[in-house]
Amino acid sequence: MLAKFLTICLIFTASVRASEIVGKIADIELTTEEAKGLVLTLGETGEVPADLSPEALDRFVRALLVQRLVLHEAETAKHGDTPDVAARILRAQQAALAESYLQSVSAPPANFPTETELSEAYETNKAAFLIPKSWHLAQIFISAPSASENEETEKRLESIIKQLAEPNADFSSIARVSSDDRNSSASGGDLGWLQENMIQPAIREALPALKLNGISKPIRLEDGYHIIRLIDAKEASTPTLDQIKPQLKARLRAQKAQQNRQEWLTALLEKNPPAINGIELLKLKETSPDKPTP
Repeated sequence: MLAKFLTICLIFTASVRASEIVGKIADIELTTEEAKGLVLTLGETGEVPADLSPEALDRFVRALLVQRLVLHEAETAKHGDTPDVAARILRAQQAALAESYLQSVSAPPANFPTETELSEAYETNKAAFLIPKSWHLAQIFISAPSASENEETEKRLESIIKQLAEPNADFSSIARVSSDDRNSSASGGDLGWLQENMIQPAIREALPALKLNGISKPIRLEDGYHIIRLIDAKEASTPTLDQIKPQLKARLRAQKAQQNRQEWLTALLEKNPPAINGIELLKLKETSPDKPTP
């Protein structure tokens, strides 16, 4: 995302009060109003989220400052005056202008979709909105690939099973000390919420027999032993229209924009069909970058 920020050409502004400066690098200043304008513009094109966090905004401003510094160095070196760079700048400008115009002629009306259209789309696609059954799990993992089974692994496994069987045993503490899963051991083996299609079949089959906070017997998989704790479970459910309305509206607008874009281009090409000179086209092949050098 930040790479896109670095491709935007910015205009230097006159000096303003320090309170209006959101960032500075060398002698280059970025005003709050300029940054706001870019956040809004890039938000409309989907290049940045509408609700940037303070951390993301900090990265955004830093990226703009770096871009300005690099741009200043390039202008000082008159880098844009060289023919090949000037041609690249022109191509980028033309592409950006064409794409911006396409987006403008393809944009759906502001009132699209209506409440009726949203409701119809929700009912038609209701099955696709189903959230599968999911489980909140934690695990203690003992690494033991099938080809490396040994007595030490068996002893470790027996020790952990005994610890878990003790009164008031703390699964999280044991996981922190004994689990070989580096991604979850620091958080007490917590794996978070997992939908059923994300869980290994052997583990999924063991879950119905577990009560909340219940602990499974060691489950042997190819990579080793998994001892699973069931923290919570959610049955499959379908969100209401109100719950998914923002996402559904955005999806319908994107689909409509794509449809409008294709229809507009089709109509434009029907009025202005391309004509290609086959003989001249062969000459382009002769100068293509992949043509072997004699």
